[in-house]
Amino acid sequence: MNRPIEIAPSILPADFSRLGEECVELEKAGADRIHWDVMDGVFVPNITVGPDIVKSLHSHLTIGFEAHLMVVRPDEIAPLYVAAGCTTVMVHVEACTHLHRSLGNIRDLGARSGVVLNPHTAASSVRHVLDQTDHILVMTVNPGFGGQDYIPLLDKIAELKTMIDSGGHDIDIEIDGGISAATIGECAAAGANVFVSGSALFAYDDRAAGVAELRSIAEEART
Repeated sequence: MNRPIEIAPSILPADFSRLGEECVELEKAGADRIHWDVMDGVFVPNITVGPDIVKSLHSHLTIGFEAHLMVVRPDEIAPLYVAAGCTTVMVHVEACTHLHRSLGNIRDLGARSGVVLNPHTAASSVRHVLDQTDHILVMTVNPGFGGQDYIPLLDKIAELKTMIDSGGHDIDIEIDGGISAATIGECAAAGANVFVSGSALFAYDDRAAGVAELRSIAEEART
C-alpha cells in the first residue's frame, strides 16, 4: 500500500534569529510537518533545540511537529517534547536499552512512536518492534550535522517496506540525510514516503517551489 508522500523540513539550516518566521514560511510553502532535530552533545556532537523553543512555536503553526531525539536518555526526554506539542517522537535503536518499552512509553504519552536507524544499523533490528511503532526513520547520513553527503541505502529501505507490508503494519518510512531533487526519487521508489530535507530545501529561493518539486519527484518515482 502506498502511503501519502510527505515533506518534513529540518530546521537545522534555518536562521535561528527568526526561527518562528522560518517555520511559518515552511508551512505556507506546503510542508507537511516540521522536523525538529534534537541533539544533546553526547549521542551526537551538536546541541540544538530544547522543548521550550518547540513549545513556543507550536501555537503559531497548524502542521504537525515531529521530534527526532538524537540523545542518550530518550526515555527521560521524550515526555518533554510530547508536552511541547510534538505528535511524533522518534528514538534511536542505538540509544535504547529496552526499545520495545521506549516505543510503548511514547504511545502511552499520546504521541506516534518512531524508531530511527543509523546507516550501519540493520533493518532487522526493528523486526520485533513493528507492533509498537508508527514510524521508521532511516538515516542516510551519520547523525549530528546538516549538509552531509547522502549515503544510498536503497536495499535497507526496500527490506523495511517488505517487512511492513508483509506484516500488515500501518507504518511510515521516513528518510533523513542528503535528501534533494537528485536523491528523493530513488528513496521513494524503494518504499519511503516521508522525506526530511534541510540544506537542499533551504537552498531554494522559493521554498514553495522546492517543496512542490521534491513532492512531485517522489510521487512520480512511485508510479
